[in-house]
Amino acid sequence: MLSRTPRTARTLLTALTTAVVLSAGPAFAAPQAPAPQPAAPAAAAWDDDRAATAYASDPSAVTASGSENPDVGPGRATDGNGSTRWSSDFTDNAWIRVDLGATLRIGRVTLDWEAAYGKRYVLEVSRNGTDWTPFYTETAGTGGSVTAHTYPQEVTGRYVRMRGVERATPWGYSLYSFKVHGGEPTPASTTRANLALNHPAYTNLYQHAGNSPAFVTDGGWPTDLKADRTRWSSDWNADRWVSVDLGARSTIDTIDLYWEAAYAVDYELQISDDNRTWRTVHCPSASEAAARRADVKPPAEATGRHDTVRLAQPATGRYVRMLGKERRSFYNPAPATAQFGYSLYEFQVWGTGGSATAAYPALPADQSGTYRTTFFDDFTTPSLDRSTWRVVRTGTEMGPVNGESQAYVDSTDNIRTENGNLVLEAKHCKGCTRAGGGTYDFTSGRIDTNTRFDFTYGRVSARMKLPVGDGFWPAFWLLGSNVDDPTVSWPASGETDIMENIGYGDWTSTGLHGPGYSAEGNIGERQTYPGGGRADQWHTYAVEWTPTGMRFHVDDRLVQETTRNKLESTRGQWVFDHTQYVILNLALGGAYPAGWNKVTTPYWGLPRSSVDRIAAGGVRAEVDWVRVEQKG
Repeated sequence: MLSRTPRTARTLLTALTTAVVLSAGPAFAAPQAPAPQPAAPAAAAWDDDRAATAYASDPSAVTASGSENPDVGPGRATDGNGSTRWSSDFTDNAWIRVDLGATLRIGRVTLDWEAAYGKRYVLEVSRNGTDWTPFYTETAGTGGSVTAHTYPQEVTGRYVRMRGVERATPWGYSLYSFKVHGGEPTPASTTRANLALNHPAYTNLYQHAGNSPAFVTDGGWPTDLKADRTRWSSDWNADRWVSVDLGARSTIDTIDLYWEAAYAVDYELQISDDNRTWRTVHCPSASEAAARRADVKPPAEATGRHDTVRLAQPATGRYVRMLGKERRSFYNPAPATAQFGYSLYEFQVWGTGGSATAAYPALPADQSGTYRTTFFDDFTTPSLDRSTWRVVRTGTEMGPVNGESQAYVDSTDNIRTENGNLVLEAKHCKGCTRAGGGTYDFTSGRIDTNTRFDFTYGRVSARMKLPVGDGFWPAFWLLGSNVDDPTVSWPASGETDIMENIGYGDWTSTGLHGPGYSAEGNIGERQTYPGGGRADQWHTYAVEWTPTGMRFHVDDRLVQETTRNKLESTRGQWVFDHTQYVILNLALGGAYPAGWNKVTTPYWGLPRSSVDRIAAGGVRAEVDWVRVEQKG
């Protein structure tokens, strides 16, 4: 159940390159002459395939458990030739590994499968070639090209291995290419160096897995500052930051920012000793910000920018961040849709100190303990318990969304308890309802637990009976409690669709929405009832939400499992580590139903036959009970 209308996909920005040099603003002391700056690293180094480099240097660096024949040995997957391949012998537990020759921070691994691909396999890293740590686990592989990004995991080692668990075909595992991208972290240095190179980087929000903050320290940028690659890109919000951990307290004299065309008009460079308390060491002067603000060009003509910021005096600290204050505009006047987020290719921090031991923190593990019920309502009270549930009204608690036709109202005609069940019923009266400045021909019901019961992690379930008919859209779902925070909003808030039905009797769907996987691009599945079951019969819908993943069930049958590891490695940021709340609603028409039934009249996604059924009465979603169980 989409809660916000998504923006149009970001336009690829192309432009000529412009470079600027910023000095400290007037609030700071006059600049001192900086120390000589060493040459920048090669701008293309970020795209080096380190597995291919290792093989070219020493073919014995690539080994495997076995090969189908000598013509498809392990080196064929790392020889840089996309038409040659490694093919294992015909066993499930076959593997291929590469010795990279040095300890690297691994940024991503790409597997290009031939038709004989892995259904289940694991990517692992090792420092010694003996002790292995998994960093990507595939349980439902479909072949093709798979890129597993490591952010936000700590994946550092000399050896990388693909270990098969289960083949998808009777043949072996067959890879056209096995690519490994990464680089050596800058060690502690007594001479001036880029202390950020291949060090951990962080942000509050980013667009998707291919635009994570890890790219700002990978050592490269496109020479023309135009290409859509090797960059961090925030979501569409001014209040975004990206930071770097240097590993130890350092003395910093210069910071280089290589921007894509979506650069910051105004920003602050800040330094911290503890990653919590920040002090500003630079911001553009008013005149510099004005000049950047005036550089308004449409995306096809906009340019990237290189800022070299020489600090007024050397600063000391372990963490450095860029805090965005104002985004660039691409049109004048500039509506919100003419502004993107911030997009930064590279974040260099020049000075002395640092340490290569900087590491990403361990990801959360699953909780211990047993489940206990922390929320339950079986709707046996004479009316809805308002201490437990909030009634949501169009024009008050929410605005119109998704092109739906109904207004949500607070009326017992639409929301009531009856015979021990919650009833959400749709009503039709042409032009009878005004809400939020609009006129509606339909009313319906929506309730949630926002501010009454917001929670983090648990097993959430409900027993429900749904109306069947084109365009009827009942849903049982969770929404991040920070969705109404304008610095977050949807989909950065996270959305968990435990059950959605758009009027088809034989199936329902589940899904997750977040940055990089929202709207039509959500991570979801459809489930068909076994044995001729139907949506208008009683069924139990549930999700088990843990720090490591989501598991969706219908009548105790697993219908979708999405791990945090796979989501962050291949799609985008995991935004399900904060409170959510429960929502039950019955929508009518809109984007999701229309995408399937292709109905445009008399209402989008809602045909005349369904309108007539609503007018006749009895189109309702019924809920027997709702339960939340939590550990601890």
